[in-house]
Amino acid sequence: MSIVLDLGGLGPADVAVGPSPLSELMASLHVLAEPEHHPEAVVWAARAAAAGPELGDELSMFAPLWARFRCRLFFPRTVPLAASLDEELAAIADLRAEDFLELVAPGILGTTAQSVPPIRELRAGTAASQDYERRCLRRSYARGELARQLVTAPLELRDRLLAVLRAADIAFFAEDWRTLRPPLEEHAREVRRRLSALPQRSAGGTPISLRSPADVLTELLPTAARVGPGERVRLDKLQIDEVKVAPRPLVLVPSARVWPHLTVKHEHPSCVVVQYAARGTTPAGELTLRDLHHRLMALTSPARMELCRHLLGEPITTSELAARLGSSEPQVSRALRTLRDAGLVRSTRDGKLVRHRLATDVIQRLGQDVLATVAR
Repeated sequence: MSIVLDLGGLGPADVAVGPSPLSELMASLHVLAEPEHHPEAVVWAARAAAAGPELGDELSMFAPLWARFRCRLFFPRTVPLAASLDEELAAIADLRAEDFLELVAPGILGTTAQSVPPIRELRAGTAASQDYERRCLRRSYARGELARQLVTAPLELRDRLLAVLRAADIAFFAEDWRTLRPPLEEHAREVRRRLSALPQRSAGGTPISLRSPADVLTELLPTAARVGPGERVRLDKLQIDEVKVAPRPLVLVPSARVWPHLTVKHEHPSCVVVQYAARGTTPAGELTLRDLHHRLMALTSPARMELCRHLLGEPITTSELAARLGSSEPQVSRALRTLRDAGLVRSTRDGKLVRHRLATDVIQRLGQDVLATVAR
């Protein structure tokens, strides 16, 4: 499953890159709400929760807004990007009721905007609003209660949400952001340099074309790949969709807390946003869905699993493995090749001999790799 971004028609000037404190706050609140997705952040999450224990009930109430389907309200809608959280919160405070409804209603339901009734019909007492509330309630009590409040008094809900976000900023986020912001801004500057690099020439004087936005996006995201003709990039996501970005700008938002998730928001007419884990904030060797499949399939064979048990100790040669298993060397070689191609076995040459050993660090990470790939 994947979402494909068609970046045809975009130039470097059509791509905005920079951290968003509001999006980072949302990612942080997601970690607090669903810590089982983020074992790498368990120490930070415990510290942040302890810093604001009085916020627990309010954060639980609004948690659907920063669940897996992130509410569009928390992502940039203007270019250039806002410079501070205060500016982003002020922009929310200025929203009209209809605009707030449009941005928040899909997030409460936890699905695309196409599944939500037209905003003009989301008024208290209408059949459309009652159906919307029932659908939210079927998902959870928290979603149903948020939907009721949104339909009944959208601006009151807006102000209550703003109060919670400001309290979270005071309790733990402002201090955290002072540490996170500088490396994220440096990362964004590096991405902008890649997009705006001066043309170069080969040794023969032939111009070398600049990296396109599609090239840069593929370099940034380990699980992204160019596909088909044109400037199309496939992102490993649960969604199945193809999005034509232009004439809207593309906004790239690096994050220190979003991993293992990759968020793509394209429903708003203002811009298409990709929030991704910045360099240095992810474990090494992030897997694509295909790589994970190969790794798991390599372990489904009883014969290969038995071979892994022998490889767990000291390095061992193919001939010795064949002798231990009562198998032929070609059969063992084929099994080793499958495991090695999946990254589960490492082979090293020792003179004329090649010795093999199980990549125990890879095996140990496999559980977290599965969770990270599923959660992406």
